[in-house]
Amino acid sequence: MTRKHKPLPLLENVTITDIAAEGKSLARVDDMVVFVPYTVPGDIVDLQVRKKRHHYCEAEVVRFLHYSEIREQPKCSHYGICGGCKWQHLPYQEQLKAKQKQVFDQLTRIGKISLPEFHPILGSKKIWEYRNKLEFGCSNKRWLTRDEVASGTTFDDMNAIGFHIAGAFDKILPIEKCWLMDDLHNQIRNSIRDYALQSGMTFYDLREQKGLLRDIMIRNSNTGEWMVLVQFHFDEPDDEAKAMGLLQHLADKFPQITSLLYVNNQKGNDTFGDLTVETFKGNDYIYEQMEDLKFKVGPKSFYQTNTEQAYHLYCVARDFAHLTGNELVYDLYTGTGTIANFVAHRAKQVIGIEYVPEAIEDAKVNSDINHIHNTLFYAGDMKDILTDTFIAEHGRPDVMITDPPRAGMHPDVVKTILRAAPGRIVYVSCNPATQARDLSELDTDYQVDAVQPVDMFPHTPHVENVCLLTRRMK
Repeated sequence: MTRKHKPLPLLENVTITDIAAEGKSLARVDDMVVFVPYTVPGDIVDLQVRKKRHHYCEAEVVRFLHYSEIREQPKCSHYGICGGCKWQHLPYQEQLKAKQKQVFDQLTRIGKISLPEFHPILGSKKIWEYRNKLEFGCSNKRWLTRDEVASGTTFDDMNAIGFHIAGAFDKILPIEKCWLMDDLHNQIRNSIRDYALQSGMTFYDLREQKGLLRDIMIRNSNTGEWMVLVQFHFDEPDDEAKAMGLLQHLADKFPQITSLLYVNNQKGNDTFGDLTVETFKGNDYIYEQMEDLKFKVGPKSFYQTNTEQAYHLYCVARDFAHLTGNELVYDLYTGTGTIANFVAHRAKQVIGIEYVPEAIEDAKVNSDINHIHNTLFYAGDMKDILTDTFIAEHGRPDVMITDPPRAGMHPDVVKTILRAAPGRIVYVSCNPATQARDLSELDTDYQVDAVQPVDMFPHTPHVENVCLLTRRMK
């Protein structure tokens, strides 16, 4: 016999009181904490509980009774549906306050860290069109919004180019205009869509693993270059000819594209790091400029997606390192060597370590094109490369810069850092929660002297944070 679940309650006349994690706000009803998306402090709402736990629940708004005075009108027509830019309704200065508080709370509550020098967050000068890279999925199963379903709207076809919907891996929300990148990217994406529809090109079916048009990646740079990579899935004998027709259309219509690339991806997922990228027009790279340095960015390269804020982030890291020209610097999780090359002219030598071999090759190229001769790069798993033997061979670092992924550093890496005993550690993080965990492990030998949050992603709850650690006197 099927067990009947108790209906979840409707909460009426609830006042939103604060900003919470993951882009949500919170309210308190009796002794229950309620997390609610797409609201701001001061909103008064009726809520339908969707998930209930012992001490908290998650709910969504069914009716606004009063709009907060600080609420802003979202700019994007896709707001609330695509899942991105969850804070468009929150004024930017309020976003910065929430991110500053998030960093402070996570370092002090999770890490139990004393913060003697906590700098105000560095906001982004550009809060729209700040990204240099976006990726779009192509699908023959477009997502229908609630309004479209309610109105009974029908479509001649269900093909779409846009963003994946969370919780529906095979559905794509069609995007007409995204405000995250220069508007040329909207023109390019919509032109691909129009050409594909007019020419009868098939769109990818994620469940059936068939269909020609699969994915699109668009990048631009502060040197004015544009890269477009289209992933195809060749099924039929004439698919390659159709694909070349689309690429020629883009080449003719958009002379701004300096790197036009494509991939035939027959895998079950959209990653192409292990696939051959073909060049249809131009170069297989673009350049980013940072001070007097040039960074070569290929289709598989990692580069911070907010170029202007990346510069400020790296300046903070370089300033925190307090380099005089005599230091041996280890740059952990170096990626394509951006930080390593950025600080190299102020150090005696910089050694970069990164898991991805292709990224290390990019790092070496970036040193070569900038005539930097005091860098060394090694590829491999951090916990396997950064060992006591490695340090004995290359020298004990004076400064360590670490910029790990969201999961933070492996415990073995933390232990090796403690044994290496650098005088200073500069910890760059995209996840202050895991940063706080790692700082608590380093706290036996290191104290946090300075903290600098940097906002890389306006209208989202994500925040970067840089900490300076100095070795305790014993």
